[in-house]
Amino acid sequence: MPESSLKSAALLDQMKLHMATDAGKELTKKIGLVYQLNIAPKKMGIDEKVFVVDLKEGKVYEGSYEGKPDATFSFADADFLAVATGKMNPQMAFIRGKMKIKGSMSAAQKFTPDIFPKPSKL
Repeated sequence: MPESSLKSAALLDQMKLHMATDAGKELTKKIGLVYQLNIAPKKMGIDEKVFVVDLKEGKVYEGSYEGKPDATFSFADADFLAVATGKMNPQMAFIRGKMKIKGSMSAAQKFTPDIFPKPSKL
């Protein structure tokens, strides 16, 4: 995986390991949805890197999803980290325009900080 300047990439690497654990396997059973994340270094929509959090197959990887993800989120790097680590409420992020959502709103609502491993050290 190419070294990314995004802080989010480190969290998504941890997520990858998390998927292999029992807690990760629980998530795939409980959620069973596919999320695509478009994460930009500074400004949403510019130089985005694309990641997939596949909670159907229990995989996390960089690149677009083959097919149609249940929900696609766009974030700036810092805002994604704030939401994923529970520092920013996803609803607030959306209302403030810090997060854009495409796809199923009910799928999007299951995308909460609870699906991420607690960061050991970022």
